[in-house]
Amino acid sequence: MSTPATPSAQFTDGKDAGALRTIGEVAAGLGIKQHILRYWEQQFPMLRPLKRSGGRRYYRAEDVALVETIDKLVNREGFTLKGARKAIESGGAAVDAIAAPRDVGGQTPEPTIAHGTDLAKLLPELKAIRERLAQALAA
Repeated sequence: MSTPATPSAQFTDGKDAGALRTIGEVAAGLGIKQHILRYWEQQFPMLRPLKRSGGRRYYRAEDVALVETIDKLVNREGFTLKGARKAIESGGAAVDAIAAPRDVGGQTPEPTIAHGTDLAKLLPELKAIRERLAQALAA
């Protein structure tokens, strides 16, 4: 699996980025309801937070990063749960790009590049589209 070790979510609980977090803290930090996180544990075998006495869940940084990836795939990229599970299990450039977007000009882009796309061929096409848009705006 190729998810980043550190979550990109900004937690305001004062804990270190790598600290263990309860399901409530993760839910509040990512804006995902607790019952959804529990359901995702059933649907994604690779999501296994630590469970302590009484069944309390503690999410490691890599668990939080995986939850972020699942959320982006399902809720922003339009994957089904089954499709998101397959994408994560197979890894690949698309999941890496979604899991670790780069900051460009103060904004984080939402990557939508399909797995296996030849980026060298894509760049000239994008430049041509940009040129046509510029010409249309100038007219």
